Amino acid sequence: MTDKSVSSGPSPVETPIAHAPIGAVAEPAPPPPPRTESTGEHKLPFGRPGKPMGNNPFMFGLVAALGVLTAWWLVQMMAAAGSVLVLIVVSLFLAIGLNPAVEWLHGRGMARIWAITIVFVGVIAFFAIFAVSIVPALTEQTTGFIQDVPTLVQQLQNHPLIRSLDQEYQVLDKLTQYVTSGDLATQLFGGLLGVAGVVISAVFSFLTVLVLTLYFLGSLNTIKESGYRLVPRSRRERVTKLVDEVIRQIGGYVGGNLIISLIAGIVTFIFLSIAGVPYALALAIFVAITDLIPMVGAVIGAAVASLVGLLTSLPVGIACVVFFVIYQQIENYIISPRVFKSSVDVPPIATIIGALLGGALLGVVGALLGIPLAAALLLILREVVLPRQEKL
Repeated sequence: MTDKSVSSGPSPVETPIAHAPIGAVAEPAPPPPPRTESTGEHKLPFGRPGKPMGNNPFMFGLVAALGVLTAWWLVQMMAAAGSVLVLIVVSLFLAIGLNPAVEWLHGRGMARIWAITIVFVGVIAFFAIFAVSIVPALTEQTTGFIQDVPTLVQQLQNHPLIRSLDQEYQVLDKLTQYVTSGDLATQLFGGLLGVAGVVISAVFSFLTVLVLTLYFLGSLNTIKESGYRLVPRSRRERVTKLVDEVIRQIGGYVGGNLIISLIAGIVTFIFLSIAGVPYALALAIFVAITDLIPMVGAVIGAAVASLVGLLTSLPVGIACVVFFVIYQQIENYIISPRVFKSSVDVPPIATIIGALLGGALLGVVGALLGIPLAAALLLILREVVLPRQEKL
């Protein structure tokens, strides 16, 4: 009986063992795939599930109605919180506009907390100077008007037309009865309450904007980093560059607008002081604040200052009108292009449309925010939308 020869190769049922290289750590074998077991009745004690109810017309209508109610509720909540959202947006834009000054001080070796403190104290000092300069002027004018009321009434009574109307319609008698009946006092008291409510609301909004601006300014970098983490990793780098550029343009616009307004206020104060116009400091600060409003702000400030100059004397009023006309040309064609040449690149038509739409939606605040938002939309259109359209 002859022995069978043993084959040196591996048997068909055997698997050759792969030897790992010397010094390499063998990786653990992957876990075996889960075993699938048939689902019998003993695995479903409550029976087999039925068909989904998504195709049921009743469920579709119920879900649709709930969706509409939820959307309506969200709209109502947004409308109720509209004023608060406006304050938040204004504070965020102010923080973005003041951040370049903070970064400039921080780049000179100053701690960020001290840079924020210096910038914020400067903002508070500006509004404090405005309040100190305008309150005495308003108080003096109001006191003078109250003191001149009897003289004005006497002049009206001596007017022939007023005298004839009084003889025919007993205007003075009705006015006296109206005053002595208490109706005027009631309406005046209500009016005072209304004015007090407006003043309190304005002060509260101002303080809210200051506090929110301080918080946004201190945590702006943290807010940006937290927002970037919400973007998928594959798109995070591009989104980060785009958002940083948008923030840079918004900050450049707000900061540049503040610089232009500061120049307008300083030049106006120098001219009004030389011309002898009363309340030159208050008028200069008013011109600086209204100069922040696109298109119409400079006209409003110039009109008020020229009116005060006209009340001083006719030559002074004419000089004010000529000064503001010349200065607006210098600001529009020399100062503004030099300030905005490296920060915001917005076509004139986009500037006008952004300011008009923003003013129609949110008033003065919308007009202030419309131009930087237009710059941000143009950047996204140029860097995202147009290149994508070229690939189609």
